[in-house]
Amino acid sequence: MTGTAELNATARVRQLIDLTERLTASLGAEAEAFEAHRPQDAAACLAGTQDLANAYRRESAQVKAHPAVLAAAPVGERKALIKATEAFEVVLSRHSRAIEAARIISEGLVKTIAAEVAAQRGSPSAYGSTGQANTGDGRAVALNRTA
Repeated sequence: MTGTAELNATARVRQLIDLTERLTASLGAEAEAFEAHRPQDAAACLAGTQDLANAYRRESAQVKAHPAVLAAAPVGERKALIKATEAFEVVLSRHSRAIEAARIISEGLVKTIAAEVAAQRGSPSAYGSTGQANTGDGRAVALNRTA
């Protein structure tokens, strides 16, 4: 007969496996969108991914604080959780690379646009022939070096 502790631990492990697999699938879809140069597709499911990531963070913290909660689960269930976590880490790494590439591209575009705007303005002279300061171009461009 299976004890209550084992049933609870098994249910908890299965919940963690399900959560990990759902988060892995969501991050995988986002990575595919970035790799296909379609960040707007990734943005569409961003809120859902954030909710899953927050739930995963909370559950992971609880397991880390109380590892004995899962100890009563069968070895097969715990191995399945380890396998799901390893797959998650692979997709997380892929997602990280895709996000970094998108950030680099975005920053490059902003810098190129800012340089073009600055080049079109020309270099201002401080004073005109009358001795008064020249009025500059009233348009401003701000370049924030962090994304």
